[in-house]
Amino acid sequence: MKEKNDPLGTAMLDYLQAPAPADIIVESNLAEDDTIPVAYLFRTVEEMPELEQFALEACRGHVLDVGAGAGCHALALQQQGLAVTALDTSAGAIEAMRQQGIKQVVHRDFFDLKNQRYDTLLLLMNGIGIAGTLAGLDRLLAHARTLLHPNGQILLESADILYMYEEEDGSVLLDLNAGYYGEVKYNMLYKDQESGWFDWLFVDAAILQDYAGKHGYAMELLYEGEFGNYLARLTPEQV
Repeated sequence: MKEKNDPLGTAMLDYLQAPAPADIIVESNLAEDDTIPVAYLFRTVEEMPELEQFALEACRGHVLDVGAGAGCHALALQQQGLAVTALDTSAGAIEAMRQQGIKQVVHRDFFDLKNQRYDTLLLLMNGIGIAGTLAGLDRLLAHARTLLHPNGQILLESADILYMYEEEDGSVLLDLNAGYYGEVKYNMLYKDQESGWFDWLFVDAAILQDYAGKHGYAMELLYEGEFGNYLARLTPEQV
C-alpha cells in the first residue's frame, strides 16, 4: 500500500519489488540537502554500525522496535529468537516488514500505544528524535514508563550536533533566541512523495540525563561514536 505522503514506505516497497540504487532526499533547516540510499534501510547485521550491533546484543525479553522502518533491526532480533514487535507510522514500512516475514508489526504512533508492556524499548537511528522538541522529550519519557515492565529498559541512540554550528575558526555560533540547538526540522522526498516538514530532536547526553532523572530513570552510556552519537540505556528507578 503506497500513500501519497509516505516517501520512506514507498521507497522501501519499490526496493523490495526491484532492488536498484535509489536515494531518499532529506531536506533540513540546518544543513544542505542530504540523501539516504534506500538499500541502507535493508542492511544486514554485518553491515550495521558497531553502535547498532551493540544495541541489538543489549536487547532482552519482549522488544518494541520504535520507528522500525524497513525492519532491519526487528528482523535481526527475530532471527536471534527474541520476541519483537515492530512499530511504525508508515503504511509502506509496515507492508515492507510483512513482506520480509516480520511476524509482529503494528501500524500506530508510539504515543497512541497503550495497554502493552515491554522489556526493551529500542529507538535506533536517533529514534529518540520522534520527541521532536525538548518539551516532546518530557512527553516521550513519561509515556515510555507506561509501556515498560518495572525491570525494563530503553535503548536509544542520539547525538550531540553542536559541531554543526562550528565556524571555521572553531568557535560556535548559536542563536540563543532560537531554542535548543538540537531541535531540527526535516522534510523527506522520494519520487512524487513528500513527508512534509516535521520536528526532530537530537539531544546531547548531559541534557538527556537531566530529563531522564526528572522522569525517574537511571541513565547509562553504553557506547560513544566518533561523530557525537551515542547509545544510552534508561532504566526505571525503583520507588
